Amino acid sequence: MYMSFTPDKIRNVMIAGHSDAGKTSLAEALLYNAKAIERQGKVEEGNTTMDFDPEETKRGVSLSAAVAPFEAEGVKINLIDVPGLFDFELGLYEGIMAAESVLVVASARSGLTVGAQKAYRLAEKQGKSRMFFISKLDTENADFYKVFDELKEAFGAAVCPIVVPYIESDKITYVNLISEKAFVYEKGKGTKVDLPDLGDRYEEMKNAMFEAVAETDDALMEKFFEGEAFTIDELTEGLRKGVKTGSIAPVLCGVPTKLEAMDILTFNMKELLPSAQRGAAMQGEADGKDVTVECDPAGPMAAYVFKTVADPFVGKLSYVKVVRGTLKADTPTVNSRTGEAEKLGKLLFMRGKKQNDTAEIAAGDIGAITKLANTKTGDTLCAAGNVVAIRKPSFPHPTFSMALHTTQKGDESKISNAMQRLLEEDGTIEYKMDSETMQQVLSGLGEQHLDVIVAKLKNKFGIEVELTAPRVGYRETLRKKVKKQGRHKKQTGGHGQFGDVIIEFEPTDSDELLFEEKVFGGSVPKNFFPAVEKGLREAVSRGVVAGYPVVGLKATLLDGSYHPVDSSEMAFKMAAKLAYKAALPEASPVLLEPIGLLKAYVPDANTGDIMGEANKRRGRVMGMNPAEDGLQCVEAEIPMSEMHDFTTYMRQLTQGRGHYDFAFVRYEPLPSQLEGKVIEEAKKIFEEESEE
Repeated sequence: MYMSFTPDKIRNVMIAGHSDAGKTSLAEALLYNAKAIERQGKVEEGNTTMDFDPEETKRGVSLSAAVAPFEAEGVKINLIDVPGLFDFELGLYEGIMAAESVLVVASARSGLTVGAQKAYRLAEKQGKSRMFFISKLDTENADFYKVFDELKEAFGAAVCPIVVPYIESDKITYVNLISEKAFVYEKGKGTKVDLPDLGDRYEEMKNAMFEAVAETDDALMEKFFEGEAFTIDELTEGLRKGVKTGSIAPVLCGVPTKLEAMDILTFNMKELLPSAQRGAAMQGEADGKDVTVECDPAGPMAAYVFKTVADPFVGKLSYVKVVRGTLKADTPTVNSRTGEAEKLGKLLFMRGKKQNDTAEIAAGDIGAITKLANTKTGDTLCAAGNVVAIRKPSFPHPTFSMALHTTQKGDESKISNAMQRLLEEDGTIEYKMDSETMQQVLSGLGEQHLDVIVAKLKNKFGIEVELTAPRVGYRETLRKKVKKQGRHKKQTGGHGQFGDVIIEFEPTDSDELLFEEKVFGGSVPKNFFPAVEKGLREAVSRGVVAGYPVVGLKATLLDGSYHPVDSSEMAFKMAAKLAYKAALPEASPVLLEPIGLLKAYVPDANTGDIMGEANKRRGRVMGMNPAEDGLQCVEAEIPMSEMHDFTTYMRQLTQGRGHYDFAFVRYEPLPSQLEGKVIEEAKKIFEEESEE
């Protein structure tokens, strides 16, 4: 069993940034330096604590959020390592709900990347404290000061240097601006050395730190203007206060793979980042009113489920952040979403995939619960009698869709259950049976995202699937008014079958079939009108051009005849279908394609590209408006058949800065030069369906 920590002795820190910035290596170094793990793993060898999923090991990248704690001088630091690839952004949104602080990692070689900017902005929106760590100082073309200047330009006065490097002959000296001490490292062990000559850079960095600290307190501001030096205690307290309010984002640096400056980073995380007690309050709702759930160890228990792992062998595992009170296995617990009692399984502290049993999870701490039957990500578990729902974030909406086909006979019945398990695990995927195209459609955040889901279906559930481009749901309509007779006559032993109708077909604006009757003199008895309408409603499900449903059709029953013995509902239903089949080929039928409204949110520099791309995809640009985060929203109406790979295009164009929404708005006639291809494809589809 593991000991509990009070909220003031807990720091929950999410490590975020762009892919390949060194986040997982940093987490591994911090854990190893604190002796929380026995061996320092390497990403390229697939043996790190945080990347333990087989797909992560295989691909050499993080695919989901992982948690691992370590202790530092009586303080528990829960690290939450989240993916940097945009296809797996779910981890970023999950992890930030469990953290009070975000450690944004940037590479000294790659500079300020989109992933780092997005992590910082999300932390800012969520009111989380921020700290920067510039990694990979030992790589070719690394430039700490260039990256620092980029941070300063992007995020302003909040960017505050704490530790800066002096590099000479591949040897890095780390200068602590607070203590004015310098250290070099050999095999992870730091040795104090004389301050190197940083020239003007040293005074520049010191002044940047003093200015940031001065902003936190009027007395310090006065002291700063008078040119007096701050004491270490004043600097520390000013930094702590600024980090808590978000006015300061300290910048540190190091080389995690060589354990350089890990002790300095750990110390500053412990000293400067807010504790769970100071920063873990979350917004929620109770009895229909907005409430703030404070991190109170003595309050009624409330725990937020920020991540779910669904495994057919291990079972369901729910990661929780206890916001208030203490969670114990025998705590009477209610799920605020369902209103039902939830029976708790084992309580665990996670270190990557390693599970450690615990008797309780205290306020402010992070743990996991096994076998929660009806709980999913975003739910709040509460003490019975004190129900509160903590507000969950909006996850990124899936925009990349593919049709899913099982390759083995018999797997069709398994796929739905397997996908339901994966939907519990990943709130950024969608899975549905498209009733129109009769395809199973899987949607996610990008090609890599769906590729990983396919791999999980195979490895976890033994189901092999293939992905193909999804079909587009076309429609058919008519452009001319046509009147036709439908006569169904069949003589068999006993009663025969007789139905005879004359129906006028014409275009209308309605998507649904409009049916009217203008029969005079009882040529068709009233009791057969419903049968005629039913026959037509069945008929419009298949058009005569390519077999797609017919819309914009009005049918008026004008005349007909009946037999007092042989007429029946079935006979009139068949007669209506015969009239339909005779009329539509003569009514100038055309194909309609679905049109969607695109709202593309992109940097100003990309607006021209987006407009050009919309035109290439047969779209019409509707306009442009300013949007959040300095982006521009370009609106365009584009045929849905042209949008399948737009997610990939958008990602490449904006390097992940942009995003978009796309929704169906109406149908429009398909250009005649494209009809042949659509008709040919439809013919193949219907042939395949008839074979099945």
